[in-house]
Amino acid sequence: MKELITQFIDASPEKMITYAEYIELALYHPEEGYYIKERQKIGKEGDFYTSSNVSDVFGKLIGKWFAKNFKNLGLPPSVCEIGAGNGRFARAFIQGWNEWKDETLTYCIVEASPYHRTLQEAELNGLEEVDILYADTFAYTGMKQGLIFSNELFDAFPVHVVEKSEGIVKEVFIVHENGQLKESMLPVMNDRIIAFLNDQELELAEGQRIEIPLAFEPFIKSIADHFMKGIMVTVDYGYTKEEWMHPSRRRGSLRGYYQHQMHHDVLQHPGEMDITSHVHFDALKSIGEKYSLDFVQKMRQDEFLMAAGILEELAEHHDPNPFSEASKRNRAIRSLILPGGISQSFDVVVQAKGLEYTAEKLF
Repeated sequence: MKELITQFIDASPEKMITYAEYIELALYHPEEGYYIKERQKIGKEGDFYTSSNVSDVFGKLIGKWFAKNFKNLGLPPSVCEIGAGNGRFARAFIQGWNEWKDETLTYCIVEASPYHRTLQEAELNGLEEVDILYADTFAYTGMKQGLIFSNELFDAFPVHVVEKSEGIVKEVFIVHENGQLKESMLPVMNDRIIAFLNDQELELAEGQRIEIPLAFEPFIKSIADHFMKGIMVTVDYGYTKEEWMHPSRRRGSLRGYYQHQMHHDVLQHPGEMDITSHVHFDALKSIGEKYSLDFVQKMRQDEFLMAAGILEELAEHHDPNPFSEASKRNRAIRSLILPGGISQSFDVVVQAKGLEYTAEKLF
């Protein structure tokens, strides 16, 4: 992967590439990209955990929540998950749905990685009373109404990186010198970056660095262009404009995860490391509204799970056997809602199209 990136830099007219180009190559190169390669990424043998891989409780609860509320929202029993990883969330969602409803669910997965699709097909094999469809992009799902769901999707988007230096906002580029990938800065020339900073009212302090997710807009527009009625639920970690401006975040949020260790230098281990940055929640909201995806609400994940009825999932009786399924489930539930747990690092953003009074019908 490093050699491929070096070749890409050498082939560029300026002998440098943006961080967005670097991340696109490192994560999504068709042969060597981190998310494309046949390599364990999630769980103990991978590089990171997600809520849906800590326990099936998360996916089951979301499945039951949609089963309880889809008719109130005036939606068909149709779900599209974008970026389904190893398929564990999809399986748990479908199981939760089947425990609550006997109607046939259409579950579509948008997945670009052939390796992940293989994992998903194996995970979902044998599930009955559900139509499982696959597509490379949302545009090809044919889904016009229902629920669009994603978990830790937007944090993996390629981002540009800018920094204010000597009173000037500069973009950070990647070059290679003496066999090493290094950073180089030039005054921002990309009008879209300048427009993003202005639209989001982000005024950088001297020495402050921040990521710019220009890929958000074409992606959201593509969804909105093909989605007529329903809700889009995004689970991810990120910051509001005010939170981005806090002094503790002056170096931005770009980082990598390699064998469960966090690295601030994402130029190491390209193709072997997950690269991520925090989501601009206000941009997600404003860009969505630009394309008729109305903002409904943003809740911390534990608050959303509580409202969706996670406490009802706790076993009613105490089981003295700590290795029983009931005890394991109860520990998983507590890990999702107790202070300091994984859910306090995530938010749930709900957006809607073609619906009225959505917030009143969510729970």
